[in-house]
Amino acid sequence: MNKKLKTAIAALAFSSLLGVAQAGVVLGGTRVVFLEKEREVTVKLSNEGTAPALVQSWLDNGNMHSLPDESKVPFTLTPPLFRLDPKKSQSLRLIYTQESLPKDKESLFWLNVLDIPPRADTAGAASGANLLQLAIRSRIKVFFRPAGLTGNAADAVEKVNWKVVQKEGGGYVLEAVNPTPYYVTFGKISAQAGDKVLASDLAGMVAPQTTEHFDLGKTPPPAGADLRVDYTFIDDYGAERPGNYRQAAKP
Repeated sequence: MNKKLKTAIAALAFSSLLGVAQAGVVLGGTRVVFLEKEREVTVKLSNEGTAPALVQSWLDNGNMHSLPDESKVPFTLTPPLFRLDPKKSQSLRLIYTQESLPKDKESLFWLNVLDIPPRADTAGAASGANLLQLAIRSRIKVFFRPAGLTGNAADAVEKVNWKVVQKEGGGYVLEAVNPTPYYVTFGKISAQAGDKVLASDLAGMVAPQTTEHFDLGKTPPPAGADLRVDYTFIDDYGAERPGNYRQAAKP
């Protein structure tokens, strides 16, 4: 990787702190589902800005700090580096290299797209004006879905079981158990025991065949109360859909 690109990636630490920073290069979705039977998947990018951009793309396996030449994933992504003119589009080709991945559950990877702006006006720099250029990175999930998985991804959220559990050393968590082979992503989770609201702004993802805990703080829930969990979950197309879970108190 050349020095210019390494410097641009280092700038991500700053861009992540600036909520006003806007990427000109926009991805055509918020997630990718790669079915094992498909030879390749394409992801569309478009430059909605007014200036050309240098775009770099790469995949990682969960380490958001890994650089393009450091991550080892079973995919080829082309083109990895290209110029994208204003109001133009480009498709990325994601190709599975047939390396071994689990057959009984989904695997998760991340697609990174780095939008590197053109060099600032040198006249402005010569005049003594302060200039700040930011490279903006977009990062979305890539789910690799093996053939022959049991059940259906759209129904996996209904299989998740919830309960309130006391932690060792004090405090409580909302426990989510996902017995399915699919990742389940929640955009918002609220929980209520009887008339008491336990949480209203939780969010997160539960991996296949695992348990995830969402912190509820130190206050205990009412004893013998029904548990109600309302949530929105994100489907294969990136849409948020509502759902709920009810657990009656044990007599």
